[in-house]
Amino acid sequence: MPRQTLRKVLIIVENLPVPFDRRVWMEARTLRDAGYQVSIICPTGKGYDATHEVIEEIHIYRHTLPTEGNGLMGYIAEYGSALFAELRLALRIAFTRGFHVIHACNPPDLIFLVAALFRPFGKRFLFDHHDLCPELFETKFGTRGLQYKAMVWAERLTFALAKVSIATNESYKAIAVRRGHMKPEDVFVVRSGPELSKIKPGPARPELKQGKRHLVGYVGVIGRQEGLDLLVDSAAWLRAQGREDIHYGIVGGGPELEFIKTYAREKGVADLFTFTGRAPDDVLMDMLNTADICVNPDRVDPMNDLSTMNKIMEYMALGKPIVQFDVKEGRFSAQDASLYALANDPIDFARKIAEVLDDPAKAAAMGRFGYERVHQHLGWDKERPKLLAAYDALFGAPYAATRQTV
Repeated sequence: MPRQTLRKVLIIVENLPVPFDRRVWMEARTLRDAGYQVSIICPTGKGYDATHEVIEEIHIYRHTLPTEGNGLMGYIAEYGSALFAELRLALRIAFTRGFHVIHACNPPDLIFLVAALFRPFGKRFLFDHHDLCPELFETKFGTRGLQYKAMVWAERLTFALAKVSIATNESYKAIAVRRGHMKPEDVFVVRSGPELSKIKPGPARPELKQGKRHLVGYVGVIGRQEGLDLLVDSAAWLRAQGREDIHYGIVGGGPELEFIKTYAREKGVADLFTFTGRAPDDVLMDMLNTADICVNPDRVDPMNDLSTMNKIMEYMALGKPIVQFDVKEGRFSAQDASLYALANDPIDFARKIAEVLDDPAKAAAMGRFGYERVHQHLGWDKERPKLLAAYDALFGAPYAATRQTV
């Protein structure tokens, strides 16, 4: 049987560099292993500053961005610069390596503008729906004004151009069908399950507890919607109850990091927190492997309620019991691996932390449940076939190519 024509993919992601973006990197490597030629356009940052490099046979093209937008003019500058760079690099790739499909990862929901320019030349468009941009805007700014409506419009046009879309969970699939008017059979749920060969339990480093009996771990972005201020409030309440045996290890950076540090000082608990900022994987894994429990203080809001947070499944892959607020998709992921605090209530959150720390048998059972659930149902090995099925639907036929160096 003759070999099929090599399928060539161009992935465009704007908000994070690759391979720092774990989901995009897992997708790219999965496609490469299935015989696809993969190119990626992304921004520089987080230690990835080369404008072009090849990692594991995947060509990565990076562009610089202005400072993160704040306000209408800031967003216009940021997104305008990104779109221009993405178009420039897409043209470069089209005339060198080539591509058959643009795989667009939001946010924002504007990459369809680049894809639309290539549509007359037969290029397919797949939308990889990572974030609910309208809900994210509403969460950040508390309004449904003109900019919110513009985001709904951009989301609708993105879905309209896409032949196939990928959703990170069933809630996102429902939005693709209801708000995006896509056919259910054209929307594939591909969860961001952890790559279990790389995220696994390891030795603890007791010095990270800073002399305390317990360590509470957190990893992720530090923005307003991530609720780290609520975690600070929980720590302050626990200290007021006489708990001096808990330290908090926070791994991650973001626009609210300096505010959270200041807030911890104002609440009198700065000495209970270690903030690493953005950190390499070995620092992250050391902190989480040392933690007695892990937390996700994401606020209950329209964005977080429907979103699957990667950190939850990473905690589970390490066998850690979890405390989080009661959000729909967070509960689906963790189930009995987590306790669920009342919405945005830092005192109840603190009580749940204490409940787990003070009951080692319960904590161990929660950790075992999460570990087994990830390995049996939620690991990336379970998601690979779903990603490849989405691509077969996009091309209208299964792909029988074997992997080759390109």
